[in-house]
Amino acid sequence: MADAAARAAHRPLLKIKLGGDGDGMRIAAVRKAAPNSELIVDANEAWSPDNLAQNLATCADAGVTLVEQPLPAGKDDALARIQRPLKVCADESAHDRASLDGLRGRYDAVNIKLDKTGGLTEALAMADAARALGFDIMVGSMVATSLAMAPAMLLARQARFVDLDGPLLLARDRDGGLRYDGSLIHPPEAALWG
Repeated sequence: MADAAARAAHRPLLKIKLGGDGDGMRIAAVRKAAPNSELIVDANEAWSPDNLAQNLATCADAGVTLVEQPLPAGKDDALARIQRPLKVCADESAHDRASLDGLRGRYDAVNIKLDKTGGLTEALAMADAARALGFDIMVGSMVATSLAMAPAMLLARQARFVDLDGPLLLARDRDGGLRYDGSLIHPPEAALWG
């Protein structure tokens, strides 16, 4: 992970995927390899109430800005019982507007994905409702073509964090897809969407 982070250290923001045991060492290694990049950590529901406080402290010490979904969805009560030294973002725990009330006191941000909300209309409404409740907004995506990312670009302007790299993870995107320039995504061409 340190080698991969060093190769990407020129990027302003890196998202680090974690998976449980040894995450503290991974976070420290990535920070050392990319000292100037802003870091987001996606814990992928792999932490437990027993290691939550220590892992969050390690992230805070490394200057991590945000931790996504540290505990399994539905088993995240511990987030309400501890002091959080940095922002924690709901991903698998956040689906649509109806899920927002249950996230209060546990999370500081929500990752809005059109795949989870059911589409753009609910995603836009969810962003408005989340902001009204004081949540920061992250816009994310599943692995999909540029056509799935294009509508999410409307949400991206409202978000503190944007993770719309789905087409970059495919062997081949659709013709006329989004144009990525380093860490920037250009708006979709009308031939793709809109």
